[in-house]
Amino acid sequence: MSSRHLIDPELTELLVQFPSLQFTREGLPQLRALLAQQFGALRASLPANDDIEVMERHVPGPVGANDVRVLVYLPKNAPRPLPAMLWIHGGGYILGTADEDDATVKKMVGAVGCAAVSVDYRLAPETTHPGPVEDCYAALKWLHANAGELGVDVNRIAIGGASAGGGLAAGLGLLTRDRGEIPLAFQLLIYPMLDDRTAAADDPHPFTGEFLWTREANHFGWSALLGQEPGSANVSPYAAAARAESLANLPATYISVGALDLFLEEDLEYARRLVRAGVPTELHLYPGAYHGFNLDPRAQVSQAYERDYFNALRRALAPDRNTAQAAA
Repeated sequence: MSSRHLIDPELTELLVQFPSLQFTREGLPQLRALLAQQFGALRASLPANDDIEVMERHVPGPVGANDVRVLVYLPKNAPRPLPAMLWIHGGGYILGTADEDDATVKKMVGAVGCAAVSVDYRLAPETTHPGPVEDCYAALKWLHANAGELGVDVNRIAIGGASAGGGLAAGLGLLTRDRGEIPLAFQLLIYPMLDDRTAAADDPHPFTGEFLWTREANHFGWSALLGQEPGSANVSPYAAAARAESLANLPATYISVGALDLFLEEDLEYARRLVRAGVPTELHLYPGAYHGFNLDPRAQVSQAYERDYFNALRRALAPDRNTAQAAA
């Protein structure tokens, strides 16, 4: 059933620029190269931001794996110690790089006044679970261990990402909770990819998943990450956070999703479960918005989306709030 009539009129032009993609394992290298070229051209067209220092680092990776490449963003004029965001890029677990989220991270750092570490985790299907989430955990451990050098407050570290990055952030939140090594102040889940069972649903939502990230793409992405059919038994909650038996004791959480996004119902359900588990949760639902709608920054709904999550980050990472939480 078509959902085109439900789209916010300001978001229709974006669909012309992003036609539906057909994913195959053989075609992934070419598609990744194309996206890298497009995002490289976009970065080159943006004005330089001299107020943010950007450094490339290679930090110790998971046991038996190579170092993890990260990009470190430090605002030059913000008061120290800084809050920090460990940012995880999207791409359905099969696409994307930290570099491709450069503009997004710089805008967040400038708006919120935080440091950020953006993770270049290994992609599927070359690396299946748990490789990607363990790369993210390795980057988080490095951020926490080097907080003093970076001028970061260890009690104000958040994790976040969009799409698959939001899914990895949710899995990382569970993993970090269960390992008990690093305190987290907040998790920012932007239309997160949380539940492999969505890719195997017998009765899918009739008005979601038609644009940008489709049911077919979702099946490919989850199959690549898991190395098996999505919806199978014994899928780890660190891969698909919706599989977790308990969401108790997770950090305060922000979730946003469009009403036409394939991930709508899994994200709403995750938010409901967080609230029921006693986790402070903020949920935003954007009407007429499909997956990735914010790629058009001119639309009013995209501006509202950005304003909402910047405001949430500012509140969550404020020093007074986190000092009180640490004392409690």
